[in-house]
Amino acid sequence: MRRVRRAKIAGVNVLVLSHSLDTRSTLSAITSHTGVNIPAVPVGDVESLAEVAHAEDYDLIAIDEAQFFGPDLVATVFELVERGATVIVEGLSVTFDGDPFEPMPTFMAVAEDVLKLTAVCTICGRDAVFHQRVGAPGHTDDESDAPATDIDASHIGGLEAYVARCREHFAPPH
Repeated sequence: MRRVRRAKIAGVNVLVLSHSLDTRSTLSAITSHTGVNIPAVPVGDVESLAEVAHAEDYDLIAIDEAQFFGPDLVATVFELVERGATVIVEGLSVTFDGDPFEPMPTFMAVAEDVLKLTAVCTICGRDAVFHQRVGAPGHTDDESDAPATDIDASHIGGLEAYVARCREHFAPPH
């Protein structure tokens, strides 16, 4: 969010994209847990993302919640970079099952710059790279045997559905 705000101040032509499944706040904005908003264009799939990104000659394209777009996002981002855009890809690199969450591990392997942020474990306060699904309605650990990478609206949630966990306190659901 900071890089996008700074680029806009500098007059850079910026496009911010979010996934339309993420309805935790307004669809036309990305909102941080602290309440900071940045306007965004919601799209539902990689094809729509590419169409919006190609509509104008953007210098910087920021993609929020990239894990919801799946592995097909990788080729599209590579193509945008080859066209000369700087692309920022943000998302979770680990599922709530504790497994790698594509496409983020692939992006981390080939990116020129990787900034891996952590949360704070809600039990001990250490750095937390995992997110534990908790028993909010529609968000129970044992509700389904479907893989965490099968994304639908029931997987989307904030602090009411997921809590940050360090490696010691993370308990995979299966």
